[in-house]
Amino acid sequence: MAVTGNGPLAGVRVVELAGIGPGPFAAMLLADLGADVVRVDRPGGGGLAIDPAYDVTNRNKRSVLIDLKSAGGPERVLELVERADVLIEGFRPGVAERLGVGPADCHARNPRLVYGRMTGWGQEGPLAHSAGHDIAYIAVTGALGMIGNPGEPPAVPANLVGDYAGGSLYLVIGVLAALQHARTPGGAGQVVDAAIVDGTAHLTAMIHGMVAAGGWQDRRGSNLLDGGCPFYGTYETSDGQYMAVGALEQQFYEEFVRLLGIAEQAPERKDMARWGELREAVAARFKTRTRAQWTEVFEGTDACVAPVLSLREAPGHPHLAARGTFTDFGGITQPAPAPRFSATPTAVTGGPARPGADTDAVAADWGVPGLTGKGA
Repeated sequence: MAVTGNGPLAGVRVVELAGIGPGPFAAMLLADLGADVVRVDRPGGGGLAIDPAYDVTNRNKRSVLIDLKSAGGPERVLELVERADVLIEGFRPGVAERLGVGPADCHARNPRLVYGRMTGWGQEGPLAHSAGHDIAYIAVTGALGMIGNPGEPPAVPANLVGDYAGGSLYLVIGVLAALQHARTPGGAGQVVDAAIVDGTAHLTAMIHGMVAAGGWQDRRGSNLLDGGCPFYGTYETSDGQYMAVGALEQQFYEEFVRLLGIAEQAPERKDMARWGELREAVAARFKTRTRAQWTEVFEGTDACVAPVLSLREAPGHPHLAARGTFTDFGGITQPAPAPRFSATPTAVTGGPARPGADTDAVAADWGVPGLTGKGA
């Protein structure tokens, strides 16, 4: 796969030490933005059993095979590091150091390198060396406890809140900020410690402010934005599908109840004592029509109502289709790169990198002939 140089990060070189979850997703974001991302895969693979041909988080990247536990493995990585701007790793604390590719090793070869570390618990603290996954990280931050219905177990939001929002996105923000610093006069490389627990906690900043102000009850399903409010939630339709309602502001609420057909009988929205009654009225009305029928009623209005679509349905939504929010590449329907840039547009230019498929090309482009030797 050739390096196209699309996007605002064209010319930035990134070394990604293969891992799973938030690290690869963060590297994908950088690749989508135009960086030349070289993923260092281990011989024999590892991690979750995902067919590499369908692992979209490895799109727009190139892959080389290096055995970090071999005699020459660490040196091959350090040769790449000499020519890189960024390195991303997601090992447990201390592992990269033991392998000979920790921050000190890398900065000795390239002082301007931004060394991005992606973990769940962070590089320090009582749990730093413990195993974990998204669900545990969002559990201890209070985020998981906010999601779901009262009296029921918390609802698991896939791995979006922890791995990708609290993890990948914060790692990318940190890497870009550190890269800017490294490129300023007198700047230098540094380590970015991106912990999922830190990022996820940071995402709850507004809620903590509301708790302090007395505007948020510390129990799920009891507040304006967690499903406790009858005009901010989901409702079943007659065909077993769902509509999402977010009519928070007064003018949007008035449009909502008018189009729903309950404006005359709906209790006052500010009377929280009657929220249960209002919820029942809304639910009963939604049950009278199908999702498609309600979509036609609300589409294009200011009622803030939308159909709840499945992953397979989403690409066909007229608005998303018109914007090209999803794209097809290599036979895989997938989200297109985001956000968008007026001067340096981005695109999916390569499918998932196959382990080791680009070793020769990277060796030539980056000037590391040893990649193709036995030491790799």
